[in-house]
Amino acid sequence: MSDDATALVSIADGDLPAAIVQREDGIYFKADTPAVACLTAVSQVFMSSAFFGGLDYAVFSKMLYNVGPDLPEVLRAQPLLRFADIILPFHAVRRALYKTVKVINGEAEYYFEQVFMELPDMPPQPARLNFDEFVADMWVKGIRFGIDAPAVRDVIATGRLARIIVARRLNAVPGRDAAIVEVSQDIHRSNAPKDMGEGRLDLQTFQNRFPQVKPNVKLLRKVPRAAGVRGFELSGLVLEPPVPKDIELASVAGEGTVIENLRGGEFLVSAVEGFLSVDPASKRLSIGPKIISREGVSARTTGNLQLTAEYEEFGDVQEQRVVEGGNITIHGDVFGNITSRGGDIALNKNLMGGTAINADGAIRVRGVASGAVLQTRQGEIALSRAESCIISGTRVVIGEASNCEILAEEVVIKVAEGCAIAARKIEIVHAGPRKQSEMLLYTLVPDTAKYDKKIAELQPRVLAAGREAEARKAEMDEITGQTEVRNYLTLATRVRKREVTLTPEQLPLFQKMAETVGPSLRRVAKISLAMKAAQVQQEQAQEEVNQVLRQKKALQRGSRCVVELLTGDVLLRTMSFVPGEPPLYDRPAREVKAKVRTAAPGMTVLHAGHVGPIHWVPQVDD
Repeated sequence: MSDDATALVSIADGDLPAAIVQREDGIYFKADTPAVACLTAVSQVFMSSAFFGGLDYAVFSKMLYNVGPDLPEVLRAQPLLRFADIILPFHAVRRALYKTVKVINGEAEYYFEQVFMELPDMPPQPARLNFDEFVADMWVKGIRFGIDAPAVRDVIATGRLARIIVARRLNAVPGRDAAIVEVSQDIHRSNAPKDMGEGRLDLQTFQNRFPQVKPNVKLLRKVPRAAGVRGFELSGLVLEPPVPKDIELASVAGEGTVIENLRGGEFLVSAVEGFLSVDPASKRLSIGPKIISREGVSARTTGNLQLTAEYEEFGDVQEQRVVEGGNITIHGDVFGNITSRGGDIALNKNLMGGTAINADGAIRVRGVASGAVLQTRQGEIALSRAESCIISGTRVVIGEASNCEILAEEVVIKVAEGCAIAARKIEIVHAGPRKQSEMLLYTLVPDTAKYDKKIAELQPRVLAAGREAEARKAEMDEITGQTEVRNYLTLATRVRKREVTLTPEQLPLFQKMAETVGPSLRRVAKISLAMKAAQVQQEQAQEEVNQVLRQKKALQRGSRCVVELLTGDVLLRTMSFVPGEPPLYDRPAREVKAKVRTAAPGMTVLHAGHVGPIHWVPQVDD
């Protein structure tokens, strides 16, 4: 008996692998058998020179590799799955009909042609291939996966000559990496032109450049990673897909946000109300009271900005762009216009040709200010270096200033060249001209006319009250100078001091004397009260005069000018201001420049020349 027959007899006698069940109505897989056991069982059959007749290749592949369409619903719950009609021997004479297969880049190529069966003592007989045998032959030759059953069946059925791809590798399908997706429209900007009402649009300003969110708003959602689908080589080896990348919401959770597991998945939720900010380096999303921008201010990125919250910009502010708000910090260069309604303006680089205007607060420029305008109504302006700038404010502090016009309450500069400076208090270490620009200094001195007028108005009251007191005193002296009154007053004084003791006989006479001068004494008392009232009025009026004088002198003492070293000609003059009126520095930039560059009548020259130092204070009489 041949080996093929022996193997077939063995299988027929019940030596089938445990994963396969042979019944009269067909060949079955046990549904609960692992794929590895099924593969081993199938390989055992094929290697035993047998094949599965009536093979259902779709069910066959599904059980071995779990590929292809899902099984029908009625079959899924069955304990046995039918995949073939019968197990038949694969005789050597038939196996010889199948040629070698060429495998290139995961594809098996086979050339179908007319085949002839070699029989003993007979000429070659024409024969036809069989799909079930083809599967078994390919298995033995190492092609155990991916046979294109429809194509192979068609070629065999038609008997045509053809070179076709009979099997293909199934590449692994990559899975889906975990992702973070947006779930709230509140985090999106609106770059539409700002609606000004009444059908008007501001084409220079965006509708909502910096989104603001309320608490407990879902911002981001994590989409979990999904595993890929494994593939198979032609040999049946598994091709595992790459492991999908995972990502955690914690990697993008910044200040003001929390991570919550809610219905629908894992979410990043706003914990507070505020403005959204995304750090470009860490990609963290944070929420806070401050607006943080890193794109700069330009017509393309932001347009003009009108803000109500604190603003921090890491980019540049381009020409003709306007940033209006409260506290404003710019880390880039500024070529546009910065306006604060109240708060601090901090420019950490340069201000080139732009403006920094503050209604109430400080302005600080760490870099260079050139060709710029810096003004604050109430606050300090501090610069490292200023060139050809117009500067006005309560207090101005500059490291180096050249060709600048400065008007302030107080000015402190290390080096000033070619500037025109007017202030009540001027302190400069080095000062001198620069090329064609003079070095002009103006000490603001108060116009005390209103104080002099007030004093002139009070003096008549002082004099009138003095005259009234003197008149009352003269009237008193006249009455007390009468003999009877004088004698009584002298005696009464001595009695009161116990210098004289009256006898019982003298007492009636003393009482009679008192009755006689009583009317005169009552008149004296009345006149004394009037005199004291006049004296009080005089003292009060004089105190008012003295108070006005003190205010006047204190105001005059508030002016001074100190220049330690002169590097050329310096001209120092007075400039008058009216106390109580709006400060001189609170005016448009053009007027500031004209004010300090133009001499006016009434100015007094306090110093002219290159000889220094200058230490000027007003002469005030104590």
